[in-house]
Amino acid sequence: MLEKVKERLQSFGYTLKDGDEVILNFSIQKVENTIKNDCNVSSIPDGLVNIAVDMAIGEFLTAKKTFSPNDIAGLDLDFAVKQIQTGDTNTVFATGESSLTPEQRLNAFVSYLLTYGRDEFSCYRKIRW
Repeated sequence: MLEKVKERLQSFGYTLKDGDEVILNFSIQKVENTIKNDCNVSSIPDGLVNIAVDMAIGEFLTAKKTFSPNDIAGLDLDFAVKQIQTGDTNTVFATGESSLTPEQRLNAFVSYLLTYGRDEFSCYRKIRW
């Protein structure tokens, strides 16, 4: 999963730096444990891998924003989607003339990465006795 996370981060215009792999591994383990515990499974189901990748990136960006904000200051959120609509849910990261500040866009983007797809966990949940 580490390679998928790296590729996805690079697709957002983020350049990996020395020490990022340690944070990425921790973020991936955290997300894997969350999904495994929530679904009561021993491994990440195939249908949740892409959601896990995005959640791991959300965890990574949260850690970078907290501990090394200068590393992500140059993150170009134009690489990220500005609006996503799935069914009746609409997520907007920037809107026309009332554009959000870069920090607000980053916060909205990270929030989206951390929460999108959690409703799909129930499809893979097993009963715990």
